[in-house]
Amino acid sequence: MTTAGLTLYARSRALPATVAALAATTALALWSAHALDPDRRFPLAALTPLLAAAAIGTSLHTPSDELDRTAARPWWHPRLLHLLTLTTLATALLPLAVLTGPETFGPPAMIHTTLACTGLTAGAAVILGAGLSWLPLFGYASVMYVLEPRNGAGTWATAGALFVAGVTAYVIRGPRKSPA
Repeated sequence: MTTAGLTLYARSRALPATVAALAATTALALWSAHALDPDRRFPLAALTPLLAAAAIGTSLHTPSDELDRTAARPWWHPRLLHLLTLTTLATALLPLAVLTGPETFGPPAMIHTTLACTGLTAGAAVILGAGLSWLPLFGYASVMYVLEPRNGAGTWATAGALFVAGVTAYVIRGPRKSPA
């Protein structure tokens, strides 16, 4: 895909607005982190990735579903680049809010929660459509908040599985057609 094609793709998916939303989410997280005791940052480590993944989810829509599905060239390349770029940006920015926190609620927790939420959003975009891809995140965040898991191998395995499954489904299939 040419530079002009990638630019058109990015604008049609509202990627500049999504990047701005990720920056605003990071700024809000940084501001909130100063008000919270480092040992009590679990709500921040749970809700900030949820907001970031919801922002990423809104960019997964396609304004021309029929054109995407009948294109001469497969769309998996730009979809993968799109999702990995936004995920990389989120996992690089969000841990800045919890750098001084303990490991349980610090950068590792923020990163694996962001990966899990993004994968869940991408998978939900395939099943529910991009407009509703944020819905399963609230269930995931609620369960995570109630169980308050510790930073162990199980949480990383779950996050990795959710991320790989969701991204793979989205890259191969694309988002579900939005209702008219």
